[in-house]
Amino acid sequence: MTTSTRPDEQVVRPALEKFGFAEFRRTTVIGSVLGGCMVRRVVRGGLRRAKRRHAMADGVVDGFEVLGPMFVKLGQLIASSPGAFPPELADACLRCLDDVPPFPGVDARKIVEADLGRPIDELFREFEDTPLSAASVAQVHGCVLADGRRAVVKVQRPDIARRMIVDLRAAFRLARMMERRSENARVANAGGVVRDLYDTTVAELDFRNEASNQARARENLRAFGDNVSVAIPEVYPEYSGPRVLCMERMSGLPLDRFDDIRAVHPDPELLIRRLVKAWLESVVVHGLFHGDVHAGNLWLLDDGRAAMLDFGIVGTMSPPWRDFVRALFHASAIDGDFRPVARALRELDLVEADSGDDATIGRQLATALAPVLSGKLAKLDMGKVAARLIEFGKRRGASGPEQLILMGKQLGYFERYAVALAPGWRLGQDLYLFRNVFPEEVAAKAAAEGIELPAD
Repeated sequence: MTTSTRPDEQVVRPALEKFGFAEFRRTTVIGSVLGGCMVRRVVRGGLRRAKRRHAMADGVVDGFEVLGPMFVKLGQLIASSPGAFPPELADACLRCLDDVPPFPGVDARKIVEADLGRPIDELFREFEDTPLSAASVAQVHGCVLADGRRAVVKVQRPDIARRMIVDLRAAFRLARMMERRSENARVANAGGVVRDLYDTTVAELDFRNEASNQARARENLRAFGDNVSVAIPEVYPEYSGPRVLCMERMSGLPLDRFDDIRAVHPDPELLIRRLVKAWLESVVVHGLFHGDVHAGNLWLLDDGRAAMLDFGIVGTMSPPWRDFVRALFHASAIDGDFRPVARALRELDLVEADSGDDATIGRQLATALAPVLSGKLAKLDMGKVAARLIEFGKRRGASGPEQLILMGKQLGYFERYAVALAPGWRLGQDLYLFRNVFPEEVAAKAAAEGIELPAD
């Protein structure tokens, strides 16, 4: 067992490779459930090849739902990364984005009391036993604090940590077996998918990580004195612990309620621009960014602000990658000069020493990347950008650009909202988004081109 240490706490990281009797028994159950669910779907759906692929994908998701929260999370990961998996499976896994059945309120009370060390009646003036929502790892209960503030409490499912670690170990063993026997599994990097899910899950299972990330993100949001139309709920640390997270209560609409949002918001495009501006600043200025911006985590609040919720999954953009992304957007939005992008690539060891000077490499990058960056958001696929960069220069043993790919996944979510609420909007050339990233350049270019930027 290893630990990852932070100044205020230790996060336990059980070994993923451990495989004992519990993991062996669970592996047998997983294989039986997935196999049985796929066979039933194929038998019911017909044996023709085209139908069989869809039936098998539906069977896999049936199995995920039977096997429980960790496999539901795996389905969510597949659904949010459609380009990395067969389309039939990615489409079927959209079912995993729905809420899951809640656990009893009496169990939630016990977990809160055990984590915080006090009876519910002493902690809260009111506590709602019926949850507001339920997800694979936790569910959310409304409450009123002792001082009268309206809040919500995110409560982890009973025994979920042990169950998910056992499932992850079993899934990792199965993935490695599949990689040895299947070319498709090797190409999809099945073991790497499970390891990524493990890293995310270990961090997500200790709510103190989420509390810290959310508090930091909320502070960063106000770093430039603007972004007042974007909100992140305040965390109440005195009511939070490893399995309990208490925060400010907010009310509104999920961002994919497109018709309702168009009906109540006077400028849906500005709503999207405000959200993306705040999120991009978190990527290229602060380095800590929301890593799961599906519609359930982005809301239009009743007071007209946009909100980012649930910081269980975050990305951390290291300074060299921040420099690269900043150079990329500077070239796209400001001056079209890709030489700084070339210099950033050298720092990341993405360019061979004898590949030419920055001007030569910059011209090649402009040819490869400018059409992607200057188009509509629907065409801004950072996964494709990353793939082109890997093709452009040899890595010499470095690992893949996971930070860039995670960023690209979130841009994929924003693209879906933009198609519905801001058609025709071009992210890569919107000066408003970069007002705090390149303040002098944006002000000068906006003045020269007679562009009036939103006040906030």
